[in-house]
Amino acid sequence: MSSEEFDHLPSFAFGDSPELADSLLELVLNGTKTATCGDLHSYEKDGEPLPQPGDQYVILDGKGQAACVIEMVTVDVRQFNEIDEVWAVLEGEGDLSLEFWQEGHREFFERNGVYAPDMKLVCEYFQLVKIFKRDQAKPKPN
Repeated sequence: MSSEEFDHLPSFAFGDSPELADSLLELVLNGTKTATCGDLHSYEKDGEPLPQPGDQYVILDGKGQAACVIEMVTVDVRQFNEIDEVWAVLEGEGDLSLEFWQEGHREFFERNGVYAPDMKLVCEYFQLVKIFKRDQAKPKPN
């Protein structure tokens, strides 16, 4: 991937703090985290299109530096209370249990003012396609 190809990709950091961004990024980089989810209402409110299979995103670390590129494999919409143990494992957080996923995500969505048991989530399964060196101001291809 050349620098020009990288520059046009949208970017985001996981979570809602630099510490959470770094810890979730580490799970992506080590292959534990292969899925994520977000509040459907936020996409609609911001007029942001839902991710589609094949879409690529640059993932930022807690300092806002590009760390890797992921590509969406599948994207679907589910209610919070429909998330199962399989999805909890794919998200790769904590002890990988559904209970850990529910508690952590409920707290996250409550902090952001959007939690409801039947809230709709955009569930994204992704693959890691590129890791950047982060000791440079701007990542360069290998």
